[in-house]
Amino acid sequence: MRSLIMTAAATLLAGAAFAVSATASELPKGAAHNIVLVHGAFVDQTSWQPVADILTAKGYKVTLVENPLTSLAAEVAATKKAIAEQNGPTVLVGHSWGGVVITEAGNDPKVKSLVFVSAFAPDVGESLATLAKSGPATEGAKSIHPDDKGNLYLDQKTFPEFVAPELPLKIAEKLAANQLPLNHTAFEAPVDTAAWHFKPNYFVISTKDRVNAPEAQRMMAARIKAKVTEVPGSHASLVVFPKEIAAVIEEAALAK
Repeated sequence: MRSLIMTAAATLLAGAAFAVSATASELPKGAAHNIVLVHGAFVDQTSWQPVADILTAKGYKVTLVENPLTSLAAEVAATKKAIAEQNGPTVLVGHSWGGVVITEAGNDPKVKSLVFVSAFAPDVGESLATLAKSGPATEGAKSIHPDDKGNLYLDQKTFPEFVAPELPLKIAEKLAANQLPLNHTAFEAPVDTAAWHFKPNYFVISTKDRVNAPEAQRMMAARIKAKVTEVPGSHASLVVFPKEIAAVIEEAALAK
């Protein structure tokens, strides 16, 4: 999966010098040095690699959480383990389904702030399924179907159009063919706590998202009182707009 993501990023960012030669000692005073990135459904942690590379080059310690995609409890456990391994204040970031995970896992003293990227931000007692039913139905959401074992997949034929239209078609098709399923029990599990009640929040809204409707993202961002940044991207904005998303994470690292 890493090679696919990086090939896509290299194609889209050809000629862009986004790596910055900086050291941790040059980070802004008061900034959290640790960044924990939580991926969404259907992809693995390498979906964050373009953003991670930018932040690492600037001196941040970046951790990519490898979610098992088997249950909300398992996702939260993997994320809490990553937080426990950090030395000092940490920014916790979630993309898509990862927003549900950081909502549950983020109420930790080490977590300085939360960043939601094209993400879902449930309140206590809400699940991803609850949010999906309450917001406008999208073409991408309608293309999610379970297999005979209850694992959810995005339709391979519509994946390139609805999830990642900016990516080269062949790469999007390979991502579709190699997607990782999300167990339906994770989709239906409500959160027991909502960390965004207690932390500074930031939200990157993807205005061309056909999986998580921009209108729904704006509603959730307003509800959690997040500082909002909009990018004209699809659900794959973390690959297409890594510089803009990295900049929001850096801002969150300075949250008070």
